[in-house]
Amino acid sequence: MAQRVAIETWDPEYGVPSTEHPGEETDVVVDADVEIPVARWAPVVPGQGASAASLAFIDGVRRIDANAWLDDGTAPVRQGMFASFAAGAVHAADHARVDAIEVRRGLFAPGRPEPFTTKAGAYQPFGVAGPGPELLSAALQERLGALEIEVAGRLANGADLIVVDGPLYGRQHLPHTVGYIKTHRVHYLSGEAARTVAALAPGERTPLYRFRTSWTRHSWYLRLAGPMVHSWSGIVRLEAPAELSVDQCVALAELSSRALPRFASAPHKDPRAPQNLYPIAGLERELRRRLGDPRYVERALRAAAR
Repeated sequence: MAQRVAIETWDPEYGVPSTEHPGEETDVVVDADVEIPVARWAPVVPGQGASAASLAFIDGVRRIDANAWLDDGTAPVRQGMFASFAAGAVHAADHARVDAIEVRRGLFAPGRPEPFTTKAGAYQPFGVAGPGPELLSAALQERLGALEIEVAGRLANGADLIVVDGPLYGRQHLPHTVGYIKTHRVHYLSGEAARTVAALAPGERTPLYRFRTSWTRHSWYLRLAGPMVHSWSGIVRLEAPAELSVDQCVALAELSSRALPRFASAPHKDPRAPQNLYPIAGLERELRRRLGDPRYVERALRAAAR
């Protein structure tokens, strides 16, 4: 048989949307009989009454402005990191608008770093448990996640559906909120359930399933319209809290299946099409703009450090 090649639509700089073969299994325990017995799994077409009047998309961005070394004269020199991060929302009803943007700057370092002021803004100190770039990066990600939760909390009663870019972890308490996962590092389904994912048409979803890693949640897959270069093209995964009833999760799944496909991006407009939804892509651009010119910020840091 001649070799078959499928060219992924994603820009290679972003990696790939699926890093494992869909047939590979995980050792995570999955309950696929939540909504429909797995033996009867088939693509689910959303009902006509599942459209949302108002949606909100939540996302955040981060940027390392400079690495630094801190010396207070009483302890060994320790590595630190200056970083900027921001979170915000896009409301999408009759038209889209950016809202609730918050920008923060932080100095991350072991011990008790002090505030650091520059012409580009003040850097709030955040103590880190130990040295090393991994811990510094994890501390930055934790603060960004907290800021996203803060923004999402303000919008909890102002939208029919809130879509958080990324896993739902830490946001399970927010009402009518789902996590939106664009990439698939692990494939949780096997057998008939996995075949159902591959059989989805654009706008269709799988039935619900439940699984646990470090936390438990409901989940489902949805296919967005776009180039079909392989069986998992355009597939995204959504999450809902385990604390919700099955009926409540089904309502969220129906709502997301009706509302999200119309925001799918096109390859000539977005390097992560179709999974990177237009409101999220637009929000990311605005958030990065709000972080300021990285060259100006770096110059301000160097000037303040003299």
